[in-house]
Amino acid sequence: MERGRPRSFEADRALEVAMRLFWRDGYEGTSLSDLTEAMGINRRSLYAAFGNKESLFLKAVDRYLQGPGAFVAAALAEPTARSVAERMLYGAADAYTMPGHPRGCLLVQGALACGAGAEPLRRDLAARRASGVAALRVRFERALMEGDLPAGIDPGTLAHYLTAVGQGISVQAAGGVSRVDLHRLADQALAVWPEGAVDER
Repeated sequence: MERGRPRSFEADRALEVAMRLFWRDGYEGTSLSDLTEAMGINRRSLYAAFGNKESLFLKAVDRYLQGPGAFVAAALAEPTARSVAERMLYGAADAYTMPGHPRGCLLVQGALACGAGAEPLRRDLAARRASGVAALRVRFERALMEGDLPAGIDPGTLAHYLTAVGQGISVQAAGGVSRVDLHRLADQALAVWPEGAVDER
């Protein structure tokens, strides 16, 4: 049984391990040796299953967005602009402080402190973050049309604001700030949230 291990390892479990390593240590802070040791495979098996290290990182990011980072997509389905914001910010505070998981956000921290060789990864993560802002803008444009946001509010600026607060929560979480204090930060951000006129009709 042991002889077949490099070929018969569980790819799903191995990808989960890689995701956590990249999340904790970043792209450049995670070596191939770190990955193969933690994943329980040799380099040949890693390349055969996932491609090179860059390809593995991008697959790990996809897994992160479908798992710990899934609160972002879920927030967009909320019925009001405020509930979108609440689920985004409280979801971020919870996801970035999960017991047994690295702290902070993989998309924010994963490839920020990297050399020129990781520029394609930085661009990929930047594009993913920009896509998230665009999705929020579209959601808030709809809220504006529905009267769920007051006239005069710029949906794009509001989307950037919410994203910036979420990224700030990530940085604070990575620095050790508690979940309770991050929820208070979210409370403060939501205290100035623009309210629409739907309830007055």
